[in-house]
Amino acid sequence: MKYLYYLYQYLIAWPILVFLTIFTAVFTICCYPWRNKEFVHKEQQFWSRSFFWLMFIPVSLDGSEHIRQGQSYVFVANHQSMFDVWLVYGWLPVVFKWLMKSELRKVPFVGTACKAAGHIFVNRRNAKAAMESLKEIEKQLTNGVCTVIFPEGTRSLDGEVGRFKRGAFQIAIDLGLPVIPLSLDGCYEALPKGKPFLTRHAVHMHIGEPIDIKQFTDAEGKPDANAAIEAVRNAVISGRKTK
Repeated sequence: MKYLYYLYQYLIAWPILVFLTIFTAVFTICCYPWRNKEFVHKEQQFWSRSFFWLMFIPVSLDGSEHIRQGQSYVFVANHQSMFDVWLVYGWLPVVFKWLMKSELRKVPFVGTACKAAGHIFVNRRNAKAAMESLKEIEKQLTNGVCTVIFPEGTRSLDGEVGRFKRGAFQIAIDLGLPVIPLSLDGCYEALPKGKPFLTRHAVHMHIGEPIDIKQFTDAEGKPDANAAIEAVRNAVISGRKTK
């Protein structure tokens, strides 16, 4: 059965998903003037959910009640696999913008569609360019539009939560926005980094309670980013089913 599933992936599921990806990219580009509208987000959600439906991977979600509609948030998630992107895109019930690595800009159709959708590319090798990207994403975080960031910067090699970088927290500090931890489970087991075949495995996303970054200050009353990073990272870890 395992080898039949592998054949199904490459002969049926992935060709359909490639077609859906191209269709969604073209749709997103054409809908540039309405990129924050609900109907555009719904189509993108359908595309993301198709990866799980076609691969017969069950998805579960909890914590949606922690999100207040109309409020902008900085969502911070652990990064296990490429499937994290589709899990968050498919089931997070808000309009949001990714802060993504600049290399994705070169992917045919996808790079252009991401730019049209308002997602922000970050050049991780250039500190000045990275700061400009943070300023650009900050301009969009109004009227309930959110951002989702993987602060580890890359996918985990062992499924464990790595060290968090500062960027996501600087956005929250600058704008005074609450941070919501997203705890993702099962994506590493389904598709670990470097593996050519997908394995059927249930995945889960836990949406944690909002964390007010303003509560973390140093002895002089200034924002303490390190304390905020540690608190959010611990919340991400504690929200996982498999710790």
